[in-house]
Amino acid sequence: MDTRLLEASQTGSSMMLHQLLQENPLILHTHALFSSDNPLHVASMAGHVDFVREIIRLKPEFVKQVNEDGFSPIHIASANGYLEMVMEFLKVDQGLCRIVGRNKWTPLHFAASRGWSNLIQELLLVCPQSLEDVTVQNETSLHLSIKNSQFEATEVLLAWIKEKKRDDILNMTDEFGNSVLHLATWRRHRQVVEWLIRFGNNTTGGTLIVNAVNKSGLTALDLLLIFPSEAGDREIDELLRKAGAKRANDTFEHSTNQQPMDTHCTIENEDELVEYFKFKKGRDSPSDARNALLVMAVLMAAATFQVGINPPSGVWQDSDLNGNGNGTTNTPKHVAGSSILGSYNSVSYMLFVVFNSIGLSLSLYMITILTENLPMQLEFQLCVIALYFTYYTGLANMAPLNGTRTAIVVLSAVLPPTIHHLVKLTRLIMKKIKRVLLYLSKYFR
Repeated sequence: MDTRLLEASQTGSSMMLHQLLQENPLILHTHALFSSDNPLHVASMAGHVDFVREIIRLKPEFVKQVNEDGFSPIHIASANGYLEMVMEFLKVDQGLCRIVGRNKWTPLHFAASRGWSNLIQELLLVCPQSLEDVTVQNETSLHLSIKNSQFEATEVLLAWIKEKKRDDILNMTDEFGNSVLHLATWRRHRQVVEWLIRFGNNTTGGTLIVNAVNKSGLTALDLLLIFPSEAGDREIDELLRKAGAKRANDTFEHSTNQQPMDTHCTIENEDELVEYFKFKKGRDSPSDARNALLVMAVLMAAATFQVGINPPSGVWQDSDLNGNGNGTTNTPKHVAGSSILGSYNSVSYMLFVVFNSIGLSLSLYMITILTENLPMQLEFQLCVIALYFTYYTGLANMAPLNGTRTAIVVLSAVLPPTIHHLVKLTRLIMKKIKRVLLYLSKYFR
């Protein structure tokens, strides 16, 4: 996109836009040669409604274009809660309320997940059928509002479901078989559970299935009892049981129309539960995985740094350069502040230092990778360098008087800059070992 057109879109300057059109009447037609974003994408992010109106007047086909990230202008406006802007898009084509973006998200999905209740109202007035639209994970807008704890949005959606007598939407399940009642119970949203039960029992054309079983073989009541907390469990338990909720085993034991439940799908199967909570590519978003890894890396960095400057057995509080102790015990020579463990056993101390330093270096390496391309990279790298310097300075000063100080200085100079290559080498070795084991297993089969 032309840099001046980009600036006009970012600032919402209609005057600059018309100046550019005077200079080059085809500027709105040639932007696609250089960028997948059109001016509407940029203006939608910035919230410039007047500029959006002008672009729509000049080139209305822009409203349907999807950028390389999989978002159309109405997706961006819906995610940001720009109600007036969304209405301008719908004036062009009301079918935009069901336009599919990345992961099959519609504008209603974005509005529900962010809690824009006013926007949800307007979208459903135009297109109530979008209530049944699902994402690639088979999540409805109601799934997303409950999943993201958007209570006002949830209430609005339930009111529409009740008005349209579409309580079948309450029983729709995601890719893991979870209904909205499963999610509300799992999140301990007592008010939402109450709404679901009340609306589900009062609408016509069907009722809420309180004993629906997900793909892990669990009902909503199972989720409440297997993973107890103090966040309103008793009240939720009462609501569910009054609505006829049962555990999966009880449901199948008393059912005459169902086959006995497979023992591999019951709630007693701990392997099933462990597998359920493992990271799965395609189900869990890369953003969630990155955040989880970043939290773990930060915790490991904090732990290894703290252990490194507070070594096992502590440090000497006095100096004894002769190693005579108090005359009754034989103690190694030492200076105040040096490691007691290192004075007695230099091998154990060096093993401690090496592995703890590897842990710190790897955790900082992970943090560096996970924060790459974020702003203020120079400041962050300086922080990492300062952390390394303070850590290894502390280790060197705590080294006992038995030659380990030189080894620590060498380690501090070698390990940080080579950790990336060590990781690659380790991966290569592991691949070679797996190939050898696979070959041996086939050979001796």
